[in-house]
Amino acid sequence: MTIFLILAPYGAFAALLLVTLATASLFAAAAICLAVIAFDVMRGLSIKILGVGSVTTFAAIGLYVAFVDQHLGTASVRFAVDTGIFVVSLGSILARRPFTLQYAREVVDANTVQQPGFLRVNYVITWAWTIAALLMMVGNIAIVYMPSLPLWSGLLIAFAARNSAVFFTRWYPHYRMTKYGAHPVNALPTAN
Repeated sequence: MTIFLILAPYGAFAALLLVTLATASLFAAAAICLAVIAFDVMRGLSIKILGVGSVTTFAAIGLYVAFVDQHLGTASVRFAVDTGIFVVSLGSILARRPFTLQYAREVVDANTVQQPGFLRVNYVITWAWTIAALLMMVGNIAIVYMPSLPLWSGLLIAFAARNSAVFFTRWYPHYRMTKYGAHPVNALPTAN
C-alpha cells in the first residue's frame, strides 16, 4: 500500500494531464501529496523528504503555469515535474539522506537498521529512482524538441522507467539477502 500512496500523486497528475488543464493536474497532485503527508502524520509516521519535495514541485510548477505561462505544453510541464523529482532524489543522496531511508526505517526492525548493508541498499535504490527520473526527463525532452514524435512515446518511457524502479525496489533487497545473507530491506515497501 505504501508504494501506491507514494505514486498516487504522480499517477493522478499524469491521468489528469491527459484530460484537463495543467494547472488543475498540478494542484490536484499537490493536494494528494498533502493528503498522503497528513495520512502519514495521523499514523505517527515521519514527514518524508519525497512528500515535501513533491508538494513543493507540483505547487511551484502549478503557480508558474497559472501566473506566468498558461500556454506551457504538457511535455514541458511533465519535464518540469520530472526535473523537480530528480532534484529531490539526487539532493537526498548528496545530503547523505537517501529518500528511501525514511520509508525503510519505518518497516524494518531495529536490528536490520543497524546492519552495515542497510544504508548501502537505500543508496542503491535511491540511485535507481534518480536514474528513472532522469530517463523520464529525457523522454519529455524528446517530445519537446521533436514534436513529430507521438505522445505515447514519452509516456512509454516514463511508464517503463517508473515500473523498472518499482521492480528494482522490490528485487534488490532480496538479492542482497540471497547474496550476503542479510535480512531483506524494503526501502519502499509494497503490498504483497
